[in-house]
Amino acid sequence: MMNNIDLSEQEIIRRNSLQKLRDLGIDPYPANEFKINTSTRQILEQYDPEKNNFQDVTIAGRLMNQRIMGKASFAELQDESGRIQLYVNRDEICPDEDKSLYNEVFKKLLDIGDIIGIAGYVFITQMGETSVHVKTLTLLSKSLRPLPVVKEKEGVLFDAFTDPEQRYRQRYLDLIVNPQVREVFVKRTRIINNMREFFNEKGYLEVETPILQPIPGGAAARPFTTHHNALNIPLYLRVANELYLKRLIVGGFEGVYEFAKDFRNEGMDRTHNPEFTVMEIYVAYKDYNWMMEMTEEMIERIALSLHGTTVVPVGDKMIDFKRPFKRITMADSIKEFTGIDIPGMDESALRAVCREIGVELDETMGKGKIIDEIFGEKCEGNYIQPTFILDYPVEMSPLCKKHRDNPELTERFELMVNGKELCNAYSELNDPIDQLERFQEQLRLSEKGDNEAMFIDMDFVRSLEYGMPPTSGMGIGIDRLAMLMTNSSSIQDVLLFPQMKPEKKAEEDSAEMFEALGIPTGWVEVLRKLNYKKTAQLKEVKASKLFNDLCGYNKKNQLGLVNPGMDEVTKWLN
Repeated sequence: MMNNIDLSEQEIIRRNSLQKLRDLGIDPYPANEFKINTSTRQILEQYDPEKNNFQDVTIAGRLMNQRIMGKASFAELQDESGRIQLYVNRDEICPDEDKSLYNEVFKKLLDIGDIIGIAGYVFITQMGETSVHVKTLTLLSKSLRPLPVVKEKEGVLFDAFTDPEQRYRQRYLDLIVNPQVREVFVKRTRIINNMREFFNEKGYLEVETPILQPIPGGAAARPFTTHHNALNIPLYLRVANELYLKRLIVGGFEGVYEFAKDFRNEGMDRTHNPEFTVMEIYVAYKDYNWMMEMTEEMIERIALSLHGTTVVPVGDKMIDFKRPFKRITMADSIKEFTGIDIPGMDESALRAVCREIGVELDETMGKGKIIDEIFGEKCEGNYIQPTFILDYPVEMSPLCKKHRDNPELTERFELMVNGKELCNAYSELNDPIDQLERFQEQLRLSEKGDNEAMFIDMDFVRSLEYGMPPTSGMGIGIDRLAMLMTNSSSIQDVLLFPQMKPEKKAEEDSAEMFEALGIPTGWVEVLRKLNYKKTAQLKEVKASKLFNDLCGYNKKNQLGLVNPGMDEVTKWLN
């Protein structure tokens, strides 16, 4: 049970109202179904006074505003689709002699944030506002914490709930007081549904693969580790679902895809979260040229579905997703932005080049990682409009088939948009001997200290030995795609519950340190509530002020403590 000392004044008032509701015989958390038959949006968009429709409506939502008057008052109700004004008349909701539902409950015991259900009919007020004339009112859930009050004057918001850290930590509150945030997540779901429809129309099968894996394969990334107690073995959270999906191609499925949660124990920033959503698709008898065309078709379709146009605002830029997208090889891109021709260079030559152009490296990096660093530092950020980067060096792509015209390269592309990678695709490597050699090279990198090198998955090699048809695969980051399509600058804005650092708590002295000054145990927490977290702060306050603050807090919050005398408080401070 919470003591009053742990609560704010508003929280105490709401708990008192909760008890008064129960004393009146009103269950503040009823269990029975409340049947609704419309929404605020439907009413506001479809009400027609000439048709006299919506004359028997039942809606439910959160009480967001009250304008209490005499026998009649106005309020605002917010449901999932929007807000609408309510007109509440005492004699309408209390047709009998007992007027307590209006005089006590509606006027005194309901608070902003309470969830109510109402039934009534729609009309237009003399001020021209579409409203619901309430005939019955039911409390569905009592809110015990006050909402942040967002004020609006002449179209300008004041005291808005805008602090990003608070919004991400308390997304439920963000969704209540910033209802426009919901649109981001509605669009995110529409993106996923659109992709799913696109693949299903082509006859591809949606599947599920393991999240807990004995070998974290399919990507060069640092995994999260855990332990399976019953089997007494280490397991890893999935870093990619690629190898399992390709096993299904070996098994005879010709097109499979999965929306997967992947986990990488790496850094966090505006475009990276340790838990993220990826869609991966693999189609037999296709190559990376075919996959490029399918990828741009899919993304163009998503843009048109969400925006009605291929031109999408992203920050201060306008990005056009109309196909075909630009194509350029990685070697040509590096040459364009650095003047350096990398084909044929060995690791030592590449290291020398990096020293010349100011790209920092470490000793664990092999040739592939070095080329990746050059591209990332000097080229990637220049690609604002959708651009396919093609034909990566073989050292960068251990799961990709060698290029049909140049064995030093692979048949791989990445799609760059707004200076970041959006998707990655291959003509998949299906030569088991070549695959094992590539895995062994990754092992050598791991022994050099590269903690993102791939593990060797011998079962996957075994599956390839049974034969995998020519296949193309593609993975696309759903979070980054949602950022682009919703004009969101941070990945946290498109994740309902992003990973956050632990909340910082204000440092405070122990209770024993306060008690050493002669302060009774019961008053230590009161001092902390008054923001005296450290005993040193007491040296900076006048005894008279502290005395008044303590006695006032005791009375206001009905703590029942025996007030200290002025002399006693003075001794604490000396």
